Amino acid sequence: MKFALPLLGLAAALSPASAQVAATAAPLPINAPAEIAADPSNRWILDLSNGGQVTIQLRPDAAPLAVERIKTLTRQGFYNGLTFHRVIPTFMAQGGDPKGDGTGGSELPDVKAEFNSLPHLRGTVAAARSSAPDSANSQFYIMFVPRVSLDGKYTVFGRIVSGMNFVDQIAPGEPPAEPTRIVRATLGG
Repeated sequence: MKFALPLLGLAAALSPASAQVAATAAPLPINAPAEIAADPSNRWILDLSNGGQVTIQLRPDAAPLAVERIKTLTRQGFYNGLTFHRVIPTFMAQGGDPKGDGTGGSELPDVKAEFNSLPHLRGTVAAARSSAPDSANSQFYIMFVPRVSLDGKYTVFGRIVSGMNFVDQIAPGEPPAEPTRIVRATLGG
């Protein structure tokens, strides 16, 4: 099962189920609340093979299950050495698949969807999934550009707070000829 985001979707309307989620969910601030931002364990740091370091502000207030999964897998060293296997410069960079082809995940069970009101802006980080809402596992994507058609349809769990210039340098391709790797993923700092 491939975990992919639709390439076309700018004109797509929200499905009735996701529209209901968007309508009933309390709007979340785009920036993390002070108490979340102050907690070092809510910063996910990716050291990339392109020489860059990316810091992601995790949002347990918006997606507690997804954030806990990222933290668990990071503590296990799961992400170390994995590639960004699908990178579309005008869209997003997707990684977190141990198979490197978009079909893999961790040995842990899939995570329930936590659709929220956080928008898909440049630097947004969210859980990749198959067409089934509750199929996210270990894969994630980072947005290069805004894509509002994805809002309310994927679990947004973080946002880049430093190092977006290194995300912009992730090798493009589906898959890239020489993929950029996550050398090491850590929490804190």
